[in-house]
Amino acid sequence: MTLLHEYQEGTSYRRDVTPRKDPEWRRSVPPYKSYTEAGAETVALERPRRLPKADFWEVLRSRRSRRTFSAEPISQETLFLLLWAAQGITAGGRPAFRTAPSAGALYPVETYVCAARVEGVAPGVYHWELPEERLALVAAREDVAEVAAQACLDQDMVAHAPVTFVWTAVWGRSAQKYGDRALRYAYLDAGHLAENLHLAATALGLGACMVGAFLDDEMNDLVGVDGRAESVIYAACAGVPVAPATKR
Repeated sequence: MTLLHEYQEGTSYRRDVTPRKDPEWRRSVPPYKSYTEAGAETVALERPRRLPKADFWEVLRSRRSRRTFSAEPISQETLFLLLWAAQGITAGGRPAFRTAPSAGALYPVETYVCAARVEGVAPGVYHWELPEERLALVAAREDVAEVAAQACLDQDMVAHAPVTFVWTAVWGRSAQKYGDRALRYAYLDAGHLAENLHLAATALGLGACMVGAFLDDEMNDLVGVDGRAESVIYAACAGVPVAPATKR
């Protein structure tokens, strides 16, 4: 039996068996992560006066993975819309409800932004702070695109994209309720919000490509997480496309 089969078997729900919950997961984990509380600089991105209109069905039909980007930067407003599509606040609550669903409304996924060419935003790694919907500086670095590309197995599209999004899972936030099965839900959550971002990019005339292949330790180091309590699980790059869409 492979590790995959062992995990699937060990976290399966059955009528006669309740999966064991490890005591490690019984502690409470805050619903939000904040760098601002530790004194990080913040960026209040420019917001659109109203959400743009787009034909939903046409956006679905047009969505493709695009891997070639121009040198053109993206605007703060565009970055805000992409972030809001992925993890924007849509209604009050504790925690507040968002644009993408989450198992138990626990929202274990955190969003980091590797901003290489965003108008009025210094190059670096940022954290999408909720519920305020602002960026907090994690690390200023001019080489953020190159380092992100290296961590993503030297994929050129990441090196050339004006922005790369990196999603982590704060495991305890979901595991305090679901135990080890939280791994399943965190990856599902990441898929929900990543597709939201991809569709938003399409609606805005941008290209985007999801990234699942990366060196875990290097990606964790890039965004400053320990790889245990919080780990990188998914990424995506986006920008102005210069080539036809790929066939998937």
